Amino acid sequence: MLKIKIITPGKIKERWLDIALAEYEKRLTRVLSIEWVLKEVLPEAPYICLHPEGNAFTSPAFSKFLYKEWERGGSRLTFVIGGPDGLTEKVLQGASHLITLSKLTFTHQMTRLILLEQIYRAVQIEKGTDYHK
Repeated sequence: MLKIKIITPGKIKERWLDIALAEYEKRLTRVLSIEWVLKEVLPEAPYICLHPEGNAFTSPAFSKFLYKEWERGGSRLTFVIGGPDGLTEKVLQGASHLITLSKLTFTHQMTRLILLEQIYRAVQIEKGTDYHK
């Protein structure tokens, strides 16, 4: 089974966001497991940082990227989401990749949902379903 660890600061304050995250986690349970680490820690390498200056992907390219990284990482991936002040230079320098979900700025709470939806979309693209049109 594929595994994803998402390191992110803080807790979810909005119930609707918690419901949305739970829905995508439920959709993904047959394919992968998700571990949330809700504090700022120095992750074990390799890990991927979400950063405004990171590489941008189309959804199909992100799908290919994820599956390639799962192959390299023994079916495990770690993503790091920064808080209001972003990520430290030490964390950024240790990342195997810097990626961005958008040129727009999102709260770390919204970033969780967008990332999880894009992971779900990537899985559906790989499966060849009609989810991504």
